[in-house]
Amino acid sequence: VLYPADASPSGQELRLRQEYFFSSAALQDILRRHLQQYGRLDNLPEKVAIQLNDTHPAVCVAEMMRLLMDIHGLEFAEAWDLTRACISYTNHTLLPEALESWPLALFEALLPRHMQIVYEINGALLREARVEHGFDDFAIRHVSLIDEAGERRVRMGNLAFVGAHSINGVSALHTELMKDTVFFDLNKLYPDRINNKTNGITPRRWLMQCNPGLTALLRERIGDAFLDDTEALRALEGQAGDPDLQDAFARVKRLNKDRLARLVRERMGMKVDPNAMFDIQIKRIHEYKRQLLNIIEAVALYDQIRSHPERDWTPRVKFFAGKAAPSYHNAKLIIKLANDVGRVINANPRVRDVLRVVFIPNYNVSLAEVLVPAADLSEQISTAGMEASGTGNMKFALNGALTIGTLDGANVEMRDNVGADNIVIFGLTADEVTARREAGDNARAIIEASPELSQALKAISSGIFSPDDPGRYRALIGGLYEHDWFMVATDFDAYAAAQREVDALWSQPNVWWEKAILNTARMGWFSSDRTIRQYARDIWTIPL
Repeated sequence: VLYPADASPSGQELRLRQEYFFSSAALQDILRRHLQQYGRLDNLPEKVAIQLNDTHPAVCVAEMMRLLMDIHGLEFAEAWDLTRACISYTNHTLLPEALESWPLALFEALLPRHMQIVYEINGALLREARVEHGFDDFAIRHVSLIDEAGERRVRMGNLAFVGAHSINGVSALHTELMKDTVFFDLNKLYPDRINNKTNGITPRRWLMQCNPGLTALLRERIGDAFLDDTEALRALEGQAGDPDLQDAFARVKRLNKDRLARLVRERMGMKVDPNAMFDIQIKRIHEYKRQLLNIIEAVALYDQIRSHPERDWTPRVKFFAGKAAPSYHNAKLIIKLANDVGRVINANPRVRDVLRVVFIPNYNVSLAEVLVPAADLSEQISTAGMEASGTGNMKFALNGALTIGTLDGANVEMRDNVGADNIVIFGLTADEVTARREAGDNARAIIEASPELSQALKAISSGIFSPDDPGRYRALIGGLYEHDWFMVATDFDAYAAAQREVDALWSQPNVWWEKAILNTARMGWFSSDRTIRQYARDIWTIPL
């Protein structure tokens, strides 16, 4: 098992062993190859770039120092200069619990020499912070590689930061929030290290391979230049209002929806109507990604459809897919809730022609390659300030889906690129989320002030969707009344209103398809080719 659950001491030890094994193997191979070719180490930073992808390989900093000092005979200062010049670090999360830290006792027992090196690095770091920069005790505690609060732990995020010459975020918003939150004091100590490299996606897989129909249409309309440079998709902008292109674009989307409908029928024995709006949320299941908000809105919509059958409701199929961490109880409950809600809604003959809820199991990249081209609406609804970037948002928009989302992660830059009129934004901003948390909003009052939300939550917590276990969701829903850390209740009314705005757009096909085409035309900047060029130019200093 790679990266096992680390809730138990044995799981933690296995995970740390794995991280060290892979990191050490890579570094030893890098140094062996370098010495074979050049015979010396002083030119290592000119030939080698080591990019730490989040904190999982952060032990590389201590291991590189061990190899350079203990195996190759360098002094600490020279080894430290080489290590920092070679290593750079990409941060992918602002969640403190996702910035790995290891119990000091475990780290020292498993890697005693590395613990000595960490102490030596930390000593030099804290002396620099206090003597050269005048840091007080509070700031010293935050930059230290050792967390002294409670059980002493080795902070791998701090180790990666101090051991790297470049630290980058993966969206403009995320990078600024890094400076203000998790690395506030380290950024004060090293203010020139943090930079932004907004994520990108490969158009080879996420357009040309997964959506050959759209690729063929684009080639017919604007030629082949976009195959090598996705920025050339901009040539489609002037044609977005062309009825013939809109019809062709809609036909491609319909064929992709037919393919998804066949998959659902074959795997799940369920029929879905490709004429309906395909509203899709696929990603790791986590409370901050707010699949729960989407499910609650589905319950509220279900209530509204039953109460007002005379209204002209937009037929909609809500698709969910994703996996939860093995020990993440609430995330697993959310998966169960999506299935329970779907089971009730899909069995109701008065509603199922207008609303269906489908959770597709065993999510993987191959399934995503079917879901992404079929989406009409892309759900990117994380709590503002908590998603580093997201890449699903880019994949959907490139394939002609409209986005409903918060101003979080790369959604901000997507809005700037596709145009504010071609994306549906709702909810609190990152700054507003922080202010609400600091003010301690009364979540119960917010819920009670929203009749639709209140009714939906009561239905879920009372067991209407879980008659086999009426209390199954009582604690999950109760948590919203007590603290609502992820702003599910706070953002609900704005989200529901945004969904009705989506319905209004769907009722105007020419408007919808023009916006969908403009999304495809304006997503070229989000290619991974651009991202890699920026890494190569700004961090790895590779000639382009």
